[in-house]
Amino acid sequence: MTESIVRLNPPSLPNSTAIGYSQISIVESGRVAYVSGQVATRPNGEAVPDDLVEQTRIVVANATAALVAIGASPRDIVIARIFVVGLGPEAMNKSFPLVLSMFDGAQPCVTGIGVSALAAPNLKIEMELIVRVPD
Repeated sequence: MTESIVRLNPPSLPNSTAIGYSQISIVESGRVAYVSGQVATRPNGEAVPDDLVEQTRIVVANATAALVAIGASPRDIVIARIFVVGLGPEAMNKSFPLVLSMFDGAQPCVTGIGVSALAAPNLKIEMELIVRVPD
């Protein structure tokens, strides 16, 4: 069986494998799911924590729940886009290790995007996914 997603890191691009993601993902034909941006809101309505690390944990849990809901795993993620309010080295060091651990070694494409605000003033991080749905 061939892999449904082939990861590439050509020598003509920066080596991203040491960080935990791939420069290119080639997807075999099949169904694709677009997962809306997951933020630090919880199904039970519990308050959003102020801390970026705690918000990241909730975002990862929500994104993981979305994968489970469609019968997918981190290996099926094509690209993750992570939006962070005030993205810089400190925010990267706090949030991205948790995000990368969610991938469980799969190394999908990743784009980190610094923003001035998200949908609510207390939100600090949001992650959207494009996922190949397994057959």
